Amino acid sequence: MHSRHALPSLTVSAIGVVFGDIGTSPLYALKEIFSGHHPIPVTPENILGILSLIFWSIMVLVSIKYVAIIMRADNRGEGGSLALLALVTERAKNSGMTWVITVLGIFAAALFYGDSMITPAISVLSAVEGLEIVAPTLKPYIIPITVAVLSGLFLIQRQGTGAVGMLFGPVMVVWFLVLGILGAIEVATHPGVLLALNPLYAIGFIGAHPGLAFLALGSVVLAVTGGEALYTDMGHFGPFPIRLAWFAFVLPALVLNYFGQGALLLYEPQAIKSPFFHLGPDWALLPLVILATLATVIASQAVISGAFSVARQAVQMGFLPRMQIIHTSGKEEGQIYVPFTNWTLYLAVVALVIGFQNSSNLAAAYGIAVTGTMLIDTILVAFVMVLMWRWHWLAVALVAGSLLAVDIAFFAANAIKIPEGGWFPIAMALVSFTTLTTWRLGRRLVSVEIAKQSVPMFEFLKGIDDVHRVRGTAVFMTSSKEGVPAALLHNLRHNQVLHERVVLVTVQTTDTPYVAELDRIYLHRMGGGFVRLIVRYGFMEEPDIPHTLERCKRFGESFDVMETTFYLSRETVVPTLKRNMAPWRARLFAIMSKNATSASDFFKIPTDRVVELGTQLVI
Repeated sequence: MHSRHALPSLTVSAIGVVFGDIGTSPLYALKEIFSGHHPIPVTPENILGILSLIFWSIMVLVSIKYVAIIMRADNRGEGGSLALLALVTERAKNSGMTWVITVLGIFAAALFYGDSMITPAISVLSAVEGLEIVAPTLKPYIIPITVAVLSGLFLIQRQGTGAVGMLFGPVMVVWFLVLGILGAIEVATHPGVLLALNPLYAIGFIGAHPGLAFLALGSVVLAVTGGEALYTDMGHFGPFPIRLAWFAFVLPALVLNYFGQGALLLYEPQAIKSPFFHLGPDWALLPLVILATLATVIASQAVISGAFSVARQAVQMGFLPRMQIIHTSGKEEGQIYVPFTNWTLYLAVVALVIGFQNSSNLAAAYGIAVTGTMLIDTILVAFVMVLMWRWHWLAVALVAGSLLAVDIAFFAANAIKIPEGGWFPIAMALVSFTTLTTWRLGRRLVSVEIAKQSVPMFEFLKGIDDVHRVRGTAVFMTSSKEGVPAALLHNLRHNQVLHERVVLVTVQTTDTPYVAELDRIYLHRMGGGFVRLIVRYGFMEEPDIPHTLERCKRFGESFDVMETTFYLSRETVVPTLKRNMAPWRARLFAIMSKNATSASDFFKIPTDRVVELGTQLVI
């Protein structure tokens, strides 16, 4: 629990990290609705109808769905698609629905990667496009400036975001204040725009122009992109600071700004070219562009950090191979840097900016990943309602069914944008999904193959009476908690000796984000100097084997790392034409396995204490 004294700082920090994406949507949402690929005529009736749609979409999808309902479905305080997947899978183990839930959760994580590529591109580009209003002659420089800003952002990731992060909250507080003030001034001039708070205006617009309303939904969703971040980032700040920031500060500022833009369009329809930047006076244009660029960089930073966090969770849960994960802060565990993820995102973001050229074209690609993620989240939380909260089926049907209907409408409206750019996040999601599922399937097949080659422990112990024993401790890392590790058999076959004490260590990742220290270690003495150690880590924790071995003193076992030899098995995967796995997937798995980070680095084992023994596995 976070203390009450920390609440103000936590709330300000949450404003900086959680709300960056949804907070920069006013830059392009209304503009895209009225002048994008499927433009809506700028008439007073349409303006009020669209404003009503935006307001009630924010209320239903963010305030009700995420803040009031889904944020209650935390996994020991953690949120996000993979945390929700782990939570539901834990409860649905014997229900026969496990594979459906798993596929949905993995695809939601895959869609997140597609979304995390588009968010920095559209956010920063839409802010820099304000330069064209300041001075039309600057138009040719918009793309190069955007690429330069994004390049700087991805370059600093290696240094850590701690120092920059301290500025996130205050800058975003200023940003939301400016949003609210600019909107309030315009609303005060034309208060009639507040009529759009009445949902009848949205209903009337849909009834009068069902075709237009359907097309408009594809762009209205831009106003709620980033809503899922409230749930994803819950573990960093706790639910209360996020809810407080949303209802007391962020939501009023967003609504005022959207309604201010609507009020401006009521008497100045030509401002639709960029209603956000036309809200401010001429002298404020350049400062507004600079502030907007800062805000979009912060929004992008939050998405990039989220991608790092998802990558770490995926590695821990067995969906990705071991990869280099660098901690950039000695104090904050959540501040990490994943080089592979960082540069993959960078290349994709720059390609998007250069390929799509402007924020309107990018808006066509945006939305499909967000609505897909929101749709899956609703399905997964419906399982939570049934399996955990024990809601009556009528309540589940009413609440989850209503939210599902809204999600499906938004997803369908965005699906028509697939030929115009929506194909990109879907393609990226399919690549990510294929990668995640290939690794998971491959590891399962490898485990089966290892089990086939394994010798039962009791048989092995009966046959080692005459084997020469040498001083010291040997630790064998093994993925199986049964049988004899292949590395141990190879070592015995080649060296004809065993250490006085042999410890077999198996690391397991739980369905919870963290594991209590008392529950972390299970130790079993098997006789003959053999000890089996099962170590459990949560999916948000970093494995540290030397540190864990020190904790074994409470079992009467002490370890001096500098007198311990760690034996690791380096598996070489040989793809075959077996029916277990498609040949191309087997080859992909073999490549991923070959390029995985070494186990010694991943488990924080000193490299000068490691002996690696090769094992060839045919799958």
